[in-house]
Amino acid sequence: MIRRGAGWGLAAALLLAGCAESRVPEPTADRLPARPTIVSLNPCSDAVLAEVADPAQLLAISHYSHDPRASSMDVAVARRFAVTGGTAEEVLALDPDVVVASPFLAPATRAALEDMGIAVVSFGIASGVEDSIAQVRELAQLAGDAAAGERLAARIAASAVPIEGERVPTVLWQSGGIVAGEAALVTDLLGRAGFTSHSAARGLGQADYLSLEQVAADPPELLLVAGNEPGQSHPLLDHLPETRVEPFDPGLVYCGGPTIIRAMERLRGLRTAMLDRRLAQRTASR
Repeated sequence: MIRRGAGWGLAAALLLAGCAESRVPEPTADRLPARPTIVSLNPCSDAVLAEVADPAQLLAISHYSHDPRASSMDVAVARRFAVTGGTAEEVLALDPDVVVASPFLAPATRAALEDMGIAVVSFGIASGVEDSIAQVRELAQLAGDAAAGERLAARIAASAVPIEGERVPTVLWQSGGIVAGEAALVTDLLGRAGFTSHSAARGLGQADYLSLEQVAADPPELLLVAGNEPGQSHPLLDHLPETRVEPFDPGLVYCGGPTIIRAMERLRGLRTAMLDRRLAQRTASR
């Protein structure tokens, strides 16, 4: 049996946020201190800011990052920082220079913060590695340490160099039983790591539902389970002889930044295991 993956309550919001572009308005940058104090309400920005900002600058991060079921960063690292639920009252009590939010911050909350002189900048979900690197640089610039951003960007780029050679048809089965689309960050990572999308080849796009029956009728060579729907841990998955089923941490699916490094390490290891499996099967069939 495969283990149940941890659910991620943020999944729907993050999928929606992926449709929005990041923005750092010029007037905001002009009026901020060189090293502003920051509150992050954006769980995908938390991990980046933890690396590119001075710890004293980062007054609080989103509460999701303290939750092992939701965090895209090392929870032990996240717990070095205070958290906020994101209400205007909580943020105002911290008195930051700037708030980093998602594009779906409630308009009333945004207005309250801006009325009190707190700048608000928004970042959507990166759609690919290059987009994520651009966001890292923007966040580092915002924090006043462009060099830290360049160091993190270099590490991300090095981790995501595309692999050449054999490709492995794969389905990434996410929380809610959905699959990733072609414009998703995780799809870019899968392609760079040597996989092809089995679901896209069958006409499924972003957030399309994939049932257990569909998996059984047309199984991929590799099934990555990143959710905890009942069908995603069904005993039937143990009886697909041509399919290898592996758990995949849901925390590696949506966010960019340093999460890319961890995701690529996991994917490269899986590809090596799949190629070893192919070789063993070819040897056995001779």
